[in-house]
Amino acid sequence: MNNMRKLGIDYGDSRVGIAITDELGITAQGLETIHHKGNDKIVLKRLEELFEKYQIDTIVIGIPINMDGTKTERVEVTEKFIHKLKCKFNKVKIEKIDERLTTVAAHKTMNYLNINKYNKRNIVDTISAVYILETYMNKKDKTNN
Repeated sequence: MNNMRKLGIDYGDSRVGIAITDELGITAQGLETIHHKGNDKIVLKRLEELFEKYQIDTIVIGIPINMDGTKTERVEVTEKFIHKLKCKFNKVKIEKIDERLTTVAAHKTMNYLNINKYNKRNIVDTISAVYILETYMNKKDKTNN
């Protein structure tokens, strides 16, 4: 049994939510939100540190498609970031997940948990990253059975 983990990324303009699976690949938990203000170098450097700390074989990144299925300008920005990921972490598999409902789900979860407005801003991306990772894990489970 390999103890390789999957890393979930919710890539945004100024913040990137990060989630990771446990060693058995059963659950996903929020790790952190990286504040980068548009500077991908900050994100890539932090990801490098996470790669040193954890054994990661797959990056799962959310693609922000519009509800009607059309691509947003964010998709292009995200694709450019994915290209940077591929160059830097070339041994890692990169999976794209339609993240249309993750932010909505994250907000619902936070409302349910009664999280105040200031904290919401800091954790919405991390929770979204967890949903992105769980979506991938559920999809993978269905195809494996």
